[in-house]
Amino acid sequence: MSPETVAPVQSPAGTGRTDRSRARARAARNHRLLVHGTRVLLLVGLLGLWEWLARAAVIDPFNFSMPSKIWDQMSQWALHGTPQGSLWEQIWYTLYEALLGWVIGVLGGVVLGIALGRVRFLADVLGPYIKVLNALPRIVLAPIFLIWFGLGPASKVASAVVLVFFPVFFNAFQGAREVDRNLVANSRILGASNRQVTLQVVIPSATSWIFTSLHVSFGFALIGAIVGEYIGATKGLGLLVSASQGTFNAAGVYAAMVILAVVALLAEGLLAFLERRLFRWKPADSAGDR
Repeated sequence: MSPETVAPVQSPAGTGRTDRSRARARAARNHRLLVHGTRVLLLVGLLGLWEWLARAAVIDPFNFSMPSKIWDQMSQWALHGTPQGSLWEQIWYTLYEALLGWVIGVLGGVVLGIALGRVRFLADVLGPYIKVLNALPRIVLAPIFLIWFGLGPASKVASAVVLVFFPVFFNAFQGAREVDRNLVANSRILGASNRQVTLQVVIPSATSWIFTSLHVSFGFALIGAIVGEYIGATKGLGLLVSASQGTFNAAGVYAAMVILAVVALLAEGLLAFLERRLFRWKPADSAGDR
C-alpha cells in the first residue's frame, strides 16, 4: 500500500476540541430557545391574565379594555381603515417624521460631538449652552414647534430632533474624548494631519459609543413624533391615540401603542443587525449581544 492511500487519522486532541465546540454551540442554541420560549410564555400568560381579569370584571373593561378587543380594533383599522385614512398611511406618516428627525438629530449630534471632543476651545465656549439646553424639559418644546411650524410634519420632525440630538451628542463627545492617546500619538508620528486623525482614528474609535446611543435614540424619535401628533396633527399614530382618547375608546389607545411597540422593535432589530455587520471584528459579548 502506497503512502498516498493511507487515510489521515485525526488526533484525539483535535477530536476533543471539535466535540467541545459542538457542545458549546448546542448549549448556546438550547439557551436561546429557552429564552425565546420563556418570553413567549410570559407574554401569553400576561395577556391571558389581562383578558380573564377584564371578563371577570375584576378590572373595568371600559377603562382597561382587553386583548381581544385590542386585536379586533387593530384588525378593523387594517381592513377598513381609520377615521383619518388608511392605517398604513398613518404608520408611514409617523415613521417618516421619526426617521427624518432621527437622521437629522444623529448627524447633528455626531458632528457636533466629535467637533467638541476634538477642539477644546469649542467645548469650553459651547459647553455651558449645551448643558442649559439639555436641562430643559424637551417635551414641552412640542407646543412651541407647533406654533412655529404648524400642523404639518415639520413640527414633529423638530420634536424628534431635539430628543435624539442630546444622547447622540454626549456619546459622540465622550467617545472622541476616550480615544487611546497612544493611537493618536502614533498617527502624529507617522505624519497624519488633524483631518486624517479625526477621520481614521477618532471617528472609528467613537463608533461603538455612537451606536450605543442609536439603540435608544430611535425610540426618542418616535416619542417626539407621537407627542407632536398628539398635540396637533392631520395624520399619524399620535392622532389615532388622541382621537381614541377623545371618544373614550381604550382599545384604540392600546392598539396604537401596540403598533408603535412593533415599529420600535423592528427598528431596534435592524440597528442590532447593522451593528453586528459593522462590528464583526469584535467579540460577540462586546458588540453582538449588547
